[in-house]
Order: sequence, then C-alpha cells, then structure tokens
Amino acid sequence: MSAAVSAAAAAACCSSKSSSTTTSRTTTTAAWTHHSMLFSSPQASIQAPVVSFGRYEAQKRRDWDTFRQYLSQHRPPLALSRCSGAHVLEFLKYLDQFGKTKVHAQSCPFFGHAHAPAPCPCPMMQASGSLDALVGRLRAAYEENGGQPEINPFSARAVRLYLRDVRDVQAEARGMIGYDQKKTRKNNYMPHHIQHDKSSTMIDL
Repeated sequence: MSAAVSAAAAAACCSSKSSSTTTSRTTTTAAWTHHSMLFSSPQASIQAPVVSFGRYEAQKRRDWDTFRQYLSQHRPPLALSRCSGAHVLEFLKYLDQFGKTKVHAQSCPFFGHAHAPAPCPCPMMQASGSLDALVGRLRAAYEENGGQPEINPFSARAVRLYLRDVRDVQAEARGMIGYDQKKTRKNNYMPHHIQHDKSSTMIDL
C-alpha cells in the first residue's frame, strides 16, 4: 500500500515538475513571440497581393476555354496551329443555336419591325454586337497564348466580312439602318441653304 502511495506521490511530483517546466517554456515562447512582433520589419507583415482578374479578362478566359473545347470536339479534332478563318466561321455559326436575338426572314410579316407583336418561326441567333465583341476577345487571347499575329484566324478577312454581313442582316430585319447606309446618307446629305445656293447658281448660269 505504502509502495503504491509512494509511487503515486513520485508520479505527482514528476507531473508537477513537468507542468512547471511546460508553463515556463510557454511563457518564454510567448515573450519571444511578442518581442519578435515588436521588432520585426513592417515588410514581414505585408501579405502578398491576391491576383484577381477583371471582368473582361475573366470573360476572355471563358471564351478561350470554350473555343479550345470546340476544337477538341471537332471531327476530326483540330489543332490550334491548323485553325483558319473558315474554322472560326464554323464556330460562330455553331454558337447561333444558343442565341437570343430573333432575326426575321424577308418572308416574315414582321420583317423590318424591331419589336414583333406576335410570335413567329424565325430563328434565334447571336446578336451581331455580341459576336463582334467575342471575336475581339478571342483575337487577343490567341496572341496571348502564343499565336502569331500574322496568321491570327480571328483577323481573317472572311471573318470580318461575316461580321459585317451579320450586322447588316440583323439591322435590316429589325428595320434599322446599317452603318454603311448611315455613312452613305451622311455623305450624300447637303444642308438646305447650300442646295438653295446651288440651284440659284445654276439658274444664273
């Protein structure tokens, strides 16, 4: 019995010494940490800035990922180095199935109306402005990912002509004047007083 008590006392004593030693070490560590915080350089407490992409950059990354996925699912799969303007046109036409812009055909009774009063079977397409912005982002992403500007498929003449045709067709379908028509009308416009002066000059002659 006494042996057991002695053993328990010895264990308690050892435990007390160990606790005292641990407390001493903890106090020393806390003091050293406080000392380090007081005398550390301000630069040590500055955290590295978090890199965040803007809205344009984030959208450009998503568009580029979508295009790369389209190339991988192409039959046969198409390498980026072999991509041409024709493949870009295929991609743009492929996106029309996800479009939300109603484009009236010439045979549609609502052709030329910006807001149709009733439903019609005309197809939904990508808006011309959205396609133009998309091509601009992909053109930049192509060169940022190692593509050469001289062979950038998004800068191909066929792509530019397609975007212009889409813009004009959609403007006509909605009864809006296209850019080229506006430009022609502006160039042909002549103020009334100049027209009057010209007619007077012709009469005098």
